[in-house]
Amino acid sequence: MKNRKNDTNLTEAQIIVLAKKDKTYFGKLYEDNFGKIFSFIYKRLGGAEALAGDITQQTFIKAMANIYKYEDRGNPFSSWLYRIAQNEVNEYYRRKKRKHEVPVDEGRIQDLSKELNVSSYMSIEEQEKLIEMINELEQVKQDLIELRFFEGMSFKEIAAIYNITEANAKMRTYRILEGIRKKWEN
Repeated sequence: MKNRKNDTNLTEAQIIVLAKKDKTYFGKLYEDNFGKIFSFIYKRLGGAEALAGDITQQTFIKAMANIYKYEDRGNPFSSWLYRIAQNEVNEYYRRKKRKHEVPVDEGRIQDLSKELNVSSYMSIEEQEKLIEMINELEQVKQDLIELRFFEGMSFKEIAAIYNITEANAKMRTYRILEGIRKKWEN
């Protein structure tokens, strides 16, 4: 940025306004958000570091090119970046004609099983069955479950990514969970 000494006290909203006029200010937004966007993409790609770096770079290039379209709706700027990142990852999978599979750790799958009320403890086989059920969901449903249970996002953050209400994000998520629960019981 041009004069970093004066820029340190600026809010994110002020930096965004400046970045819309002068792209050099976008660097601060990049610095503040790179780590979490890279981590999000990295997990969605199953740990493919070089590819995650490429898609993260593409995400920020698109964000910088379209910063003038960004509207502050009371959500963090990162919500807008997550939406771009998610679209970039989904586009990658479409181009490769591969289906995204949700990366899962045992602690998170246990949290999900408690939410589903399916078991207080899941064996490895049951965990694998649940992961398979999640991976069979259509992409949007998979994304909602991943963001909520494996990325630990609040319904407000999910709503900001999808540009829907918080109530709608919650309703969609719980409908998906109900579908999984019914399938589990059968």
